[in-house]
Amino acid sequence: MSLPPGPRMPAAVQTLNWIVRPEAFMRESAALYGEAFTVRLAQIGRLVFVWDPDELKRIFTADRGVLRAGEANFTLEPVLGEHSVLLLDGAEHLRQRKLMLPPFHGERLVRYEELMRGITDRVIDSWPIGRPFRLQPSMQDITLDVILRVIFGLEESARTEDVRRLLKRMMHVSTRPWALVPVLRDDRWPVGPYATFRRARDKVDAAIYRLIAERRRDPDLEERDDILSMLMLARDEDGQPMTDVELRDELMTLLLAGHETTATALAWAFERLLHTAGSFERVRDERYADAVVKETLRLRPPIPIVGRHVVEPFEVDGYEIPRGEFLAPCVYLTHRRPDLYPEPDEFRPERFLDRSPDTYGWIPFGGGIRRCLGASFAMFEMKVVLGAVASRAVLEPERAEAEPTRRRAIVLAPGRGARAVLMERREREPSGPLATAAA
Repeated sequence: MSLPPGPRMPAAVQTLNWIVRPEAFMRESAALYGEAFTVRLAQIGRLVFVWDPDELKRIFTADRGVLRAGEANFTLEPVLGEHSVLLLDGAEHLRQRKLMLPPFHGERLVRYEELMRGITDRVIDSWPIGRPFRLQPSMQDITLDVILRVIFGLEESARTEDVRRLLKRMMHVSTRPWALVPVLRDDRWPVGPYATFRRARDKVDAAIYRLIAERRRDPDLEERDDILSMLMLARDEDGQPMTDVELRDELMTLLLAGHETTATALAWAFERLLHTAGSFERVRDERYADAVVKETLRLRPPIPIVGRHVVEPFEVDGYEIPRGEFLAPCVYLTHRRPDLYPEPDEFRPERFLDRSPDTYGWIPFGGGIRRCLGASFAMFEMKVVLGAVASRAVLEPERAEAEPTRRRAIVLAPGRGARAVLMERREREPSGPLATAAA
């Protein structure tokens, strides 16, 4: 059995390319080797990149006994924990997913809109007028506060500020480039970047477990509408709740999935809007905002690939992939296909004004039964934030040229942090419900 061809450079060189210049590395490999190619990464192994929608459909709908997504996400275990829905497979995955899905139903989103807008308004009020600043940290502040309020159920207090500080510290150290180098992720090292991360993670864990213990004692638990409380009340088919460890791992999963990726997508949305004439003001229209979210996630998906571990031989593009290998459905390359998206490198939200995304040609949240369960929540949050900013802020880009891409661990972010200049800040406007527009 053989694998598709791929770059011939040593694994260490390919790893460096993947870390430092991921977009160019993917595009060059695709141009040379076609719709399936094999990449070798140090300490990880071989990844077969796939970006043909027909092949992606087969991968995303494959039997869980043939391809496993949880096993392919093993590099996330130090942050998320072994009980994270992203790391589970089979019956365990289905159990956790069923327990977690109800709080993210579209009907619940309307409850969160005013809260999201209020958080966004406070951040807008802090922006300097007439002086360049980076939008990405502001988007991180917004998405983190949404998590603290909507998911963790924390009100503003000194304790909430302490939790915020601990989370920001952990996210900062876990998104450094070293996070992609498995050889550095060794518990035996008492000093160095991984030891720094481990200490930050342990402090966050202690804070989360204290919060879980306090919430279990809350006499009003059943009346609360934050996601942590709903997860604590959820029961599986056998009537069993999540354990404290499972709750911790799922909260950390929601933190990673709902903070860094959503903040990065928002930063890219503003970076592209400010460099596209006539687009920024149109975001005040909900329909156009929805198209902007979809086009941003097409053109600048924060996560460039997803993974599948091959448990039984699986055919891809005429090659029989043996067990033990890894498939990498490539979000980035699929979204740049000219047969699906004419002039694919152009930012054109109009593509989605009268068209729904193709199921296997638009995959920023993955696909199949492993599609991100927070997809609707993330898209709803993006639309609320985009609309709130467009209604109150007159922004211009700091520079005329587009920003390059910079890697932040597993996400691809604007290289200069989406730098902008606030020309004018308007008074707050009343908001309307967006939940009906949520996917």
